Amino acid sequence: MTINSADVQVEKQEDVTVIHLGPEYESLDESLLDKIREKIQNVTQAADPPLMVIDLSHTRFFGSAFLEVLFRTWNHLKKQPGGEFAISGLTPYCAEILEVTHLDSLWSIHETVPQAVAALSARN
Repeated sequence: MTINSADVQVEKQEDVTVIHLGPEYESLDESLLDKIREKIQNVTQAADPPLMVIDLSHTRFFGSAFLEVLFRTWNHLKKQPGGEFAISGLTPYCAEILEVTHLDSLWSIHETVPQAVAALSARN
């Protein structure tokens, strides 16, 4: 499965669904949140097996509302047998947000998509 649009690319690497947020999502403010929330939710529900990486290498800023989107995604996946969730490509600022909220202890965080895919594949 590969879905391409100017702003989001979804692909399958090994058995892992990878969502790449494009440059349009450099700053995930309220105006973009509804658009990305629905896309991520739809991909999460269709992920089979329930292994997912969200690539945030183009994202420089997000706030608490996007954390909720990530949390709901993780929560949905972890309820599925064998469900796993990872994030890759965090900027130092975004990584700090996850550290301060202690979400970095819940989620698998990786520098690159290939590292994240390898980690999820190794667990299953």
